[in-house]
Amino acid sequence: MHRLTPYIPGEQPKLSHLIKLNTNENPYGPSPRVLEAIQAELSDALRLYPDPNAERLKQAIADYYGLTPAQVFVGNGSDEVLAHIFHGLFQHPAPLLFPDITYSFYPVYCGLYGIDFAAIPLADNFTLRIQDYLRPNGGIIFPNPNAPTGRLLPLADIDEVLQHNRDSAVVIDEAYIDFGGESAIALVNRYPNLLVTQTLSKARSLAGLRVGFAVGHPELIEALERIKNSFNSYPLDRLAIAGAVAAFEDRDYFERTRQAVIASREALIATLQTLDFEVLPSAANFIFVRLPAWDAAALAAALREQRVIVRHFRQPRIEQFLRITVGDPAQNAALIAALRQILAGG
Repeated sequence: MHRLTPYIPGEQPKLSHLIKLNTNENPYGPSPRVLEAIQAELSDALRLYPDPNAERLKQAIADYYGLTPAQVFVGNGSDEVLAHIFHGLFQHPAPLLFPDITYSFYPVYCGLYGIDFAAIPLADNFTLRIQDYLRPNGGIIFPNPNAPTGRLLPLADIDEVLQHNRDSAVVIDEAYIDFGGESAIALVNRYPNLLVTQTLSKARSLAGLRVGFAVGHPELIEALERIKNSFNSYPLDRLAIAGAVAAFEDRDYFERTRQAVIASREALIATLQTLDFEVLPSAANFIFVRLPAWDAAALAAALREQRVIVRHFRQPRIEQFLRITVGDPAQNAALIAALRQILAGG
């Protein structure tokens, strides 16, 4: 186990009065109906175990996407859902395929479960080339939009990947899909080997509750249930179930806040481009940028001195990029003001 390289999450600073744009949290709080639902659960019933199957939540997710509860698996955050997928579905002689620049938990899980993998290089412009995934494999997984680049793969391209990989599990990790993409959930009834994972941490502002889910063919979902209940049977707690159900039910709030983030993203991109930043196209609630005249690590450090925190990855090919979470207009304005001061030498 000493050979394992653990996942390193973004910093959660303890200092106050920081502009925190490093972990892709939503700048808008959860729906008021979520808070009301959680408050209603704060009763003597907390002495009782929660529903081990989270049936209310599975039904709410199924209703939202036009599926059946048998097509839904839930877990304590999408990372736990992904852990069960890696543990149960990706241990094959052929290698698992995923991009070389992607969510850094993937190689961690491969190391933990002894999974052989091939990291497929993205193109020079950081797009995923679907032809690279039309080869024998023990499974395929990638985020859409990708992280940390934010680039989106069109649904038609995902459909093509699935057409050529009918004998292995294909997992589309959609943590950020609600900020500008079309979900591959639309394809689950056509491809029994497809799993789509999502989280409530981003677009639904519930990072503090840790709720994630997967949807797919009932046989794949049943396999995940067997794995979970044989390995880690910890269910979602009462507060998480109640809050998550309310988040799916309040569609108007979800739509307003996600559109607000999208509008802020586009405005931020336009402003950064006037400051000579190179900004990759993004369909997420973050942007991936570089400033050719500056070293990225030095720029991140300078921003921190201005009490603005962004994410820098010390990783080949992207060490000169910064990932910046899209904040609300006031947070974005503070970021731009800090950058202007830095670039002016102040």
